[in-house]
Amino acid sequence: MTEFFKDLKYLTAYSIPFVLGVAFLFKGVYAFATPIYVFVVVPIFELLLPVIPKNLSASQRSTKAKNILFDGLLYVNIPIVFGLLFHYLSIVATGKFSLFELVGFTFSMGLVLGSNGINVAHELGHRKTFWERTLSKVLLCPSLYMHFYIEHNYGHHQHAATPNDPATARYNQSVYSFWLSSIWGQIKNAATIQKQLLKRENRSFFSSHNDLLWYLIFQSTYLALVGFVFGLNAVALAVLAALVSVLLLESTNYIEHYGLVRRRRPSGRYEPVAEIHSWNSNHVMGRILLYELTRHSDHHYRSSKKYQLLDHHETSPEMPFGYPTSIVLSLVPPAWFFIMNPRIPSEMKP
Repeated sequence: MTEFFKDLKYLTAYSIPFVLGVAFLFKGVYAFATPIYVFVVVPIFELLLPVIPKNLSASQRSTKAKNILFDGLLYVNIPIVFGLLFHYLSIVATGKFSLFELVGFTFSMGLVLGSNGINVAHELGHRKTFWERTLSKVLLCPSLYMHFYIEHNYGHHQHAATPNDPATARYNQSVYSFWLSSIWGQIKNAATIQKQLLKRENRSFFSSHNDLLWYLIFQSTYLALVGFVFGLNAVALAVLAALVSVLLLESTNYIEHYGLVRRRRPSGRYEPVAEIHSWNSNHVMGRILLYELTRHSDHHYRSSKKYQLLDHHETSPEMPFGYPTSIVLSLVPPAWFFIMNPRIPSEMKP
């Protein structure tokens, strides 16, 4: 029973949508409660709460691998995200809010789409069952980033920490430059990967088996439905909320692999992805808030592992802060370079 209550720590992941729900209730200055919580309150908690590098025992691992609670905690995000999205679109469609409130609610909705939408979609996208992968794509739809499923699973995990990966930030590259290069690079990579997959099956790019075309149809249908039900202004705000979620994702991508590179062998191939090619963080607040995404080193080392089983590796490069705090730090490039550049292994520096 004690272990059960410990596992409920992942309920913390619902705190971001909870704060947005409170903001919807009180309105006014509360429209910005969610970004204040994410970028001020959470970093403070990360600095105060302990760093926990301890791994699970063999018996704990066996028990938690079979416990459906951890899967259920992920699935609950789907009605939460879409429920808040529907409410957001319905209230902004009324036209009764000030510009201040619209900016705050849109920014907040984007944070929920990123943290409880894209982040959960990322976890489900690595699952083996067809329906869980389908749920992953459903969660990516309102962020207008469904191509992420293809590029991340077939591109990023193969090319991480190499020049071939747009989602790996280069040494001394600012997060603002990375936003542009990563977003555009992932779109191009997804198209290239899709062409290769179709070519293997002797199908044309305009085949009904082209997932990218289906993603475009689904996302266009989503925006058309928003326009039909809530009006054109709601469409514009839905696109802006999606943009916020994408920038949150790309900021996370930025800190996850910043400056880390894999060695190229004489054969021209890169060494296999290992636990040294992603930044790890054991700061407890970021771990439970993001479903252990911060143990990213082990995720890349064994991408099929479920979030509750991810390990800490002594050889992994460690971040001085948790992921939420590091995202805030990355927005000030000189401070980010000053703190992170000395931590990059010397053999990886250009």
